[in-house]
Amino acid sequence: MPAPPRVPEPPSVIGQSPARKEGLDKVTGRAKYVDDVAVPGLLHGITVRSPVARGILKGIRYTGDLPWGEFVTVTAADIPGPNLVKLIVDDQPILVDKHVNHAEEAVVLLAHENPYLLEKARRHVLLDIEPLPACHGIEDSVAKNPLIYGEDNVLKALRIEKGDVDSAWAQADHVVEGTYYTEAQEQLYIEPQGMIAEASPEKGVTVWGSMQCPYYVHGALTYLFGMADEDVRVVQTETGGAFGGKEDYPSIIAGHAALLSWKAGGRPVKIIYDREEDMEATTKRHPSRSRHRTAVSKDGKLLAMEIEFLVDGGAYVTLSPVVLSRGSIHATGPYYCPNVRITSRAMATNTPPHGAFRGFGAPQSMFATERHMDKIARVLGISSEEIRRRNFLADGLRTGTGQIIRDGVDMNVVLDRALKESRFHERQAKFARENSSSRVKRGMGLACFFHGSGFTGAGEKMLGSVAGVEATAEGIVRVLAANTEIGQGTNTIFAQVVADALSLPYERIVIAQPDTAEVPNSGPTVASRTCMIVGKLLETAAVSVRHSLTQERLLGPVYTPEEFAEACRRYVAEFGHLKRYAQYILPGSIQWDDQKYQGDAYGAYGWGAYVAQVAVDTVTYETRVEDFVAVQEIGRVMHPVLAEGQVEGGVAQGIGYALYEKVVYKDGRVMNGQMTNYIMPTSVDLPVIRVFFEEVPHTLGPGGAKGLGELPMDGPAPAILNAIEAATGVSVPAIPCTPERLMEAMHGG
Repeated sequence: MPAPPRVPEPPSVIGQSPARKEGLDKVTGRAKYVDDVAVPGLLHGITVRSPVARGILKGIRYTGDLPWGEFVTVTAADIPGPNLVKLIVDDQPILVDKHVNHAEEAVVLLAHENPYLLEKARRHVLLDIEPLPACHGIEDSVAKNPLIYGEDNVLKALRIEKGDVDSAWAQADHVVEGTYYTEAQEQLYIEPQGMIAEASPEKGVTVWGSMQCPYYVHGALTYLFGMADEDVRVVQTETGGAFGGKEDYPSIIAGHAALLSWKAGGRPVKIIYDREEDMEATTKRHPSRSRHRTAVSKDGKLLAMEIEFLVDGGAYVTLSPVVLSRGSIHATGPYYCPNVRITSRAMATNTPPHGAFRGFGAPQSMFATERHMDKIARVLGISSEEIRRRNFLADGLRTGTGQIIRDGVDMNVVLDRALKESRFHERQAKFARENSSSRVKRGMGLACFFHGSGFTGAGEKMLGSVAGVEATAEGIVRVLAANTEIGQGTNTIFAQVVADALSLPYERIVIAQPDTAEVPNSGPTVASRTCMIVGKLLETAAVSVRHSLTQERLLGPVYTPEEFAEACRRYVAEFGHLKRYAQYILPGSIQWDDQKYQGDAYGAYGWGAYVAQVAVDTVTYETRVEDFVAVQEIGRVMHPVLAEGQVEGGVAQGIGYALYEKVVYKDGRVMNGQMTNYIMPTSVDLPVIRVFFEEVPHTLGPGGAKGLGELPMDGPAPAILNAIEAATGVSVPAIPCTPERLMEAMHGG
């Protein structure tokens, strides 16, 4: 008899663009954000904050004709465990006890059924604070003006050494120096911070909210209440954007809501910030100062790079050590240099702590590097393109930490594509002819960069992330991971990975809600790690599910979805459940010395070359980006539509960072904490962003993929500032390049 026809495997969904897993719920309104969640007996909570940047809390007074007995009131004295936010260094209090170290620091929590009465009560809580001299900005902090932290205002310091920098200066034909600055940037996610909590000694603590990292919040709450892991539950609700701003801060607002509920006898408490409170009190991108001193040969080869990289960490350590780390490692850019010295410090100031923001230190340090590369090119009399080509990293060459590059990526190919798609040389020549007779001057600028995927060095090993896959008796496959969908496509990418690994239709895969009572700790949704690191764990777990079914002879090598479902039904009937987990194991090829900052900083890098075309009005000093070309290599492109959207969004944020977004501080307080006066680009301020990919599959990523999310933030600002200089002949060493700043530069101010 003829053999039965072979059942074809479904086509790979990796590289395709299926509908987003959560898309329908979002567009139909079924998706529940934290403020949509209705809980019986709910109390509303608010925070009373310090109006001064530094001082001593002398007392708290509850004034006005208000029924204060109806309010739940929490101060530092009511905290059942340590009055600290658990993170890298436990130095930040949940509530001020005595010392105020930044404006908007939380002092008192209030809860009531009536949100209008609650807001009135907030204005009648008077804080008696004795002001102290405050430290405002990096320069004050370096000068110890005043001394506010430790012996030298340094929250974290590190040093990277390669080769012999000191002997290189004598060999140099040119030594080029430059200083570059970046300012704070607000994440400006669509949905503000928010949490609901139920907490009592009898039932433990449960919180629901908008967040990136459920297990960060879980760890902070177990510490705050002195509870066992199983007594604390954290559930992510639908989250309307984050960009890093919901990495560590949700631990604070969750703690506040839970403390109010605890004091209220377990009644649920909801805290939702309005936009102004969110912008004034929460984290922002670290401001920075970079000083470069570079030895160069006459033929344009980098001989030595000496870099001082400083960031403003704000009042407490929080995430500054890891932001400083990534910024330092990326400070040499995608270039080979035999001799490197990088000294880096995170400085304490009396502003709210700066925190995670897409790029995590690399946009700050690579802004300086890419501006400096253009300066070197001018000193040598060669093009900005040529100085980069002569120094690109390539396979077999070592980075500043001594890591040997093995990505198989040719940056010349990436740059060639960017120059071709932007018609760089043609337009550059055209603008050179036209600018002398035009009020509006145009210029072309480029930037080349790279970005490590995953946690730095041994970070992934220390996390030991676990992710799982469950096949149900109905043949539906559930993804079990704590990584969150925050608009970037986590749910969709995970479903693609698992569908391919199991040879199932994409529609058969569902994503379990990130809930610490149900999903394992797969690590935080940060550091361009979700796809490459956690996706690979899910791929491994899915293969293990398939192996279990075939080992029990319930499934052949090729099968239909119906046959898979029947195999699952039989397996679950016999064994109870079919869940398989995979834990991250550091590949033996990755070696890292966390003390010396030497070795393999990242398992893989994404690479990019961006070109900006700008028009500068020399009367109004306004800059407009007219065209933008973004070329990147990120391994295999998992979902072309999502990947393109990630790049477009990152470039849009980068344009805001470069030109528009300026956080205005006065005495340590944010003065423009509203969307009416914090200027960010809208759709009419953005050019068409043309996105292109080069694909070199990565062996350690699922389907060959690497990280993407942070990479697009690194290149726009330096490309735009390089273009402004090409148009005007004026070098602006700082961003944002507002009309005021450009006018000062053009007139020697």
